[in-house]
Amino acid sequence: MNIDSQLSGHADRDDTSPILIIPYMWIGDFVRNHTVVRVLKQRWPNRPVDLLTTSLCAPLVDYMPGVRAGVVWDLPRGRLAVGRQLSLAKLLRERSYGTALVLPRTWKAAIAPALAGIPERVGFVGEFRFGLINHWRWGEKKLPRFIDKNAALAQPDGAPLPPEWPVPQLRVPAEEIVRWRQANGLSAGAAVALAPGSVGVSKRWTYYPEAARLLVERGLEVWVVGGPAEKGLAQEIVAAGGAGVRDLTGNDLRNGVLAMAAAGVAISNDSGLMHIAAALGTPTMGIFGPTSPYLWAPLNGLAATVVQDKSVLSCQPCQSTICKMNDHRCMRDIAASEVVAIAQRVLGETGARATT
Repeated sequence: MNIDSQLSGHADRDDTSPILIIPYMWIGDFVRNHTVVRVLKQRWPNRPVDLLTTSLCAPLVDYMPGVRAGVVWDLPRGRLAVGRQLSLAKLLRERSYGTALVLPRTWKAAIAPALAGIPERVGFVGEFRFGLINHWRWGEKKLPRFIDKNAALAQPDGAPLPPEWPVPQLRVPAEEIVRWRQANGLSAGAAVALAPGSVGVSKRWTYYPEAARLLVERGLEVWVVGGPAEKGLAQEIVAAGGAGVRDLTGNDLRNGVLAMAAAGVAISNDSGLMHIAAALGTPTMGIFGPTSPYLWAPLNGLAATVVQDKSVLSCQPCQSTICKMNDHRCMRDIAASEVVAIAQRVLGETGARATT
């Protein structure tokens, strides 16, 4: 049974009041929110869907089909910021939302929707949010994956999980990619995008410089993609790969989206850029060590899920941000030559051409 037939009969398809999603704001999680959008649009095709977003994630909204608008509002992580919450509530009240889906279990995420008087505020039980959430959902801990927990809130209460969720989608117009290439002085040939960053050092594969060198030797153009925190890693990769490597790291996430959209293949740690590349439809290789591909790989599927298979590690997956056992073997035993060979195979299967 697909999700369209599952929701049939549950939806009030005449309701036109807008819906607000309060999502998790990490980049990868934000991309996966698009599954929630797609479930809502199947359930209520006539209701506009907006996303609360940070300034960092805001560019993603422009490429998400089915999203009417992003409500850009930066709230500090470490404190309540009452004034900011009150101002956000005023803005939400002016937009006359009928429903708010509060995906995080924190009480802070539910304050502004409650103060705005949004009639239906849906969320899981958690963090003493009584009065802030008025349509409680139970059973979150029984749901196996992060996406199951989030997308279940978009379904009717009590509806079973579908066999498959709609996959996240990001769509970039072809002419925008052409303009981006021209603005950055990039050729029209196939390139390999490397995303060496991640939240947590244990998820970082350390052989990107060697992989870049091998890719350039095989006639491929290499782009290093990431935020300002990856600038140092990018410099190491450029030094190893030489003139065939371009450092495209920077402050604007839109630049990262366009780089991933233009690339012939993306090689990434378990990170937000991996989810962006997969949602764009770019053939994506995800390198996994301390985290589980079942739990954290994109729903879109990957061109290759790269894990070490030389030995069975009792500590894997540990989900830890810092390796505390086995000297990071879950990532260290994945050779650069292995990753490069897979990338070449993926490029060949997709018909991409190496630049010479």
